Amino acid sequence: MQIHESAEDYLEKILMLREENGHVRSVEIANAMGYSKPSISIAMKHLRENGLVRMDTENFIYLTEEGEAIASRIYDRHQTLTQLFVKLGVPSDIAERDACKVEHDLSPESFAALKECSRRL
Repeated sequence: MQIHESAEDYLEKILMLREENGHVRSVEIANAMGYSKPSISIAMKHLRENGLVRMDTENFIYLTEEGEAIASRIYDRHQTLTQLFVKLGVPSDIAERDACKVEHDLSPESFAALKECSRRL
């Protein structure tokens, strides 16, 4: 299944919020990402339809196994790239923004090489 960059961003944010708060609701995603609640509701509907998240009766959002795998992969890329850019002397705020841009488009091979390079720095 082809996952769009925006879906990866939502899944990553759900993972991050779950790690911070232990739970996730749409309003928390909206606040964290600076989007409207209706926009988040539409996005969650699409993620549910694609089997990447589920919601319980209290409107808590959970990643499915497939959603968790995608979120973990993107989050690992984000953290690794941010750390690498900082090690290279990029200011942390710029490193963070650039990592967000790059994390979605790197091939697995290039990412593996950058991750190995980062370990040696």
